[in-house]
Amino acid sequence: MTLDPALFPWTSYALDAWQRSVLFLDVLRRRGNAFLEREDDPMRHVLTFDFEVVMDGRDLPRPVNYWMARIRPPEGAPPTDAINRPFIVIDPRAGHGPGIGGFKADSEIGVAINAGHACYFVGFRPEPEPGQTIEDVVRAIIAFAEEVGRRHPNAEGLPVAIGNCQAGWALLMAAAIRPQAFGPLMVAGSPVSYWAGRHGRAPMRYLGGLLGGSWMTAMTGDLGGGRFDGAWLVTNFESGNPANTYWTKQYEVWADVDKAADRYLGFEKWWGGHVTLNAEEMQFIVDQLFVGNRLATGELTFSDGTHVDLRNIASPIIVFCSEGDEITPPAQALSWISDLYSDLNDLRTHGQTIVYSVHGSIGHLGIFVSGGVARKEHQEFASNMDMIDVLPPGLYEAVLHPGSTPADTGDWTVSFETRKFGDLAVHGGTDPEDERRFAAARRVSESNLALYRMTAQPALRAMATPMVSWALGQLHPARLGYTLFSDRNPFMAWVPAAADMVAANRTPVAETNAGRAAERFVSHGIETILSNYGRQRDALSERIFLDVYGSPVMQAVTGIAAESAPPRLRPCETPDHRRFVELATAALRERMTEGGLPAAVTRALIWIRLPTGMADERSFNVVRRIRAAQGEDRVPLHEFKRSTRMQFFMLLIDEEAAIAALPALLPEDMEARASAFAMLREVVTAMGELPPEVADRLATVERIFLEAEQPLESEKVRRLRPAGARSARRARGEVLGRQEGEDGAA
Repeated sequence: MTLDPALFPWTSYALDAWQRSVLFLDVLRRRGNAFLEREDDPMRHVLTFDFEVVMDGRDLPRPVNYWMARIRPPEGAPPTDAINRPFIVIDPRAGHGPGIGGFKADSEIGVAINAGHACYFVGFRPEPEPGQTIEDVVRAIIAFAEEVGRRHPNAEGLPVAIGNCQAGWALLMAAAIRPQAFGPLMVAGSPVSYWAGRHGRAPMRYLGGLLGGSWMTAMTGDLGGGRFDGAWLVTNFESGNPANTYWTKQYEVWADVDKAADRYLGFEKWWGGHVTLNAEEMQFIVDQLFVGNRLATGELTFSDGTHVDLRNIASPIIVFCSEGDEITPPAQALSWISDLYSDLNDLRTHGQTIVYSVHGSIGHLGIFVSGGVARKEHQEFASNMDMIDVLPPGLYEAVLHPGSTPADTGDWTVSFETRKFGDLAVHGGTDPEDERRFAAARRVSESNLALYRMTAQPALRAMATPMVSWALGQLHPARLGYTLFSDRNPFMAWVPAAADMVAANRTPVAETNAGRAAERFVSHGIETILSNYGRQRDALSERIFLDVYGSPVMQAVTGIAAESAPPRLRPCETPDHRRFVELATAALRERMTEGGLPAAVTRALIWIRLPTGMADERSFNVVRRIRAAQGEDRVPLHEFKRSTRMQFFMLLIDEEAAIAALPALLPEDMEARASAFAMLREVVTAMGELPPEVADRLATVERIFLEAEQPLESEKVRRLRPAGARSARRARGEVLGRQEGEDGAA
C-alpha cells in the first residue's frame, strides 16, 4: 500500500527520510571500502587520464617517492604538435594523494592536451623514501623538468610547469636553483608569503603562534615513528570551515542521495587518500616556511649552502589565486612580490615578468577541480603561454573579457594589463606591527622547539614503537571516519541488503513536501550556528595572537623590541646586480641603431602600445598567424623574446632617443618598409578601435616607415653614444653574453 503524500505529508516524509538514511549509510560503507582498497595501492591516484610512468624518483641519486608520467591523450583529443612546448603539472603533497590536477576532463591536464601540448604529471607514492628531504624533492622536480626538455628537443620553448597549492613553492624553489630548466611557471593557490593577510581573514597564519611554534610538529613526527601523518593536514584544512566539515557536506549527500552519491564518492576517493611525509620534511616546511617565512625574504639556504633566491628565476611567473580562498588568500599568494622587489623598476631590472589573476569567489579546491575555472582561466593561460613568455619584464594582471569580435578565438579573451605594487596592496599584506608579532612568534617557536628536543623528545621517541605509531595512525579521527563505516565493522553487515531493498521500493517525496521544507529550515539553522562558531573562534584566535605577540613584554623577551633593524629582512640590491644594470644600460644605448627592420618593427609596436599599459591576446594571435605563415624562415621564439625585452628596455632607458633612432634601422627598400608597416598596423588594430594617443603614435610610425628618403642618424642619437666607446663595447659583450646564457636554452 502506497501512502498519498498529499494526504499524509509527514508520514510520507518520514518514510523518505528513513530510506535516504539507509542509502546514505550504504554510501558511507562504499566510501569506507574504497578507502581500505586504496590503502594497499602504492600508486594510488585520482587521474582520469591514462598515463605511462617515464621517470621514477627512487632511481635518482637522492631517492624520493615522486614519479613522473606522460599523459596519454584520450580518444578524440587533437594531435600533439611537436613544436608546442610541453606542460608539467605537479600536484601538492599536502595530506592527500596525487591526481587533483587531472581529476576531470576539464582540468589543467585536459586543457593542455586539448591545446595540442604534450603533458606530463608529477605524482608521488603514499610513503616517503627513508631520509627523503624537501631539498631532495626540489632537486627531483629539477630532474623531471630536465628530462621533459630532453624528450622535446624540437619544442619552441622550455616546458611550462604548473605547481598546485603546496607544490607551487617547491616549483619556485626548483626554478630559482636551476632557472635554465624551466619555461613559464604557474603557481595556483600557492602560499609563498606566509605572514601576509588582512585582519579578519586568513586565520591559519596565526596557528603557529597560537600553538607555541613548531614543537608540536616535531612531537607528531616522533609519535609517528619518524613519519608525519598527512591526515593531520587534512584535519587542519577541514577545521577552517566547521559548517561544511561537520554538517553541510554530509547533509547535501543525504538530502539528494539518489543523485549525489557518485559525485561524493569520486571526491572522497581523493580526499581520503592520506599520505605521509618524513618528519624532517614537515619540520622544514613549518620552520622555514609557515612560521619562518624565509622563502619570500630571500633568507632560505639549503643544507649544502645553496641560496634559494626567487629573484634568480628567469621565466615568467603566473600567480593564480582567489578572494574566496581561505587556505591561500591573495595576500599570501602575491605579497612575496613586494617582499622581494623594492618597486616595479627593481622587478624590471631583474628581468622578471609576473602575471597574476585573482578570481572573485572560488574556494581553494575550486582552483584545481572546478570545470568552470578550467574552461576559463586555465584555458586562457594555457593558450597564451607563448604570449606570456615574450611579455616585457614587469607586473601584469590577467584580465578576462567575454569574446565578442572576429579576432577572438574562444569564449574569453585575455589582456595583460600593467600594474604597480600599490595594486597588490589592495589584496592585503603585512604591516610593520604584524611583522614584529610574527617575528616574535618565530623566536618563540625556535625556543620551544629547542626545549622540546632537550626534554620530552627522547622519552617520546622511546615510547613510539612501530606498533604504537601504527595504532595511533589507525585511530586518527580522519581515518576512523572511513573505517568505522566499512565492511570491517560487523554492525554494518545489514546495510547492503537493506539498501538494495530500499532502492527497489524507493518512494521519494516532492521538494514541496512540508517535511522537506522543515528539514531545509533546520539544516540552515545548524549551518548558521556552526558558521557563527567558526567566525567567533577565528576572531578570538586573531585577538589572542595580536595581543600576546604584540605585547611589549613578549617582544622584549624575544629581543624584537631591542632591534633597530626591521623584523623581516628584505633582499638587498647586490653590487653585482647594480654593476650589471649599469653595463646593460650602456650596451643598450649603444645598440639603439642596430638590429635592422625586425628591431624597428618590435620597438615601434611596443612604443605604440605603451600608453595602454597592456598586451592583448587578439594582437598576439595576429603575430602567431604571421609567424606561422613565415614557416621555417620565422624568428625562433626565444630570439623574438630576447628582441622584445631588448627593445622594451631601450624605450625604458630613453623613450625619445629610441624612437629617434628608428629611421636608422629601416632599409632603403620601400616595399619592405611598407610591408612591415602593414603587418605592424594589423597587429595594433586587432583589438578594435584605438585610443587617441595610440592612433597618434601609429600615425607617427607610419610617417617614419613610409618616408621616401631615410634620414641620417640624428644628432640626438649620436649624442646618446657613451663617451667611452670601448668601455661600452666591453659592457655590451658582457651583458649580451649573460642574456644569451639565460635565453639560449630555449
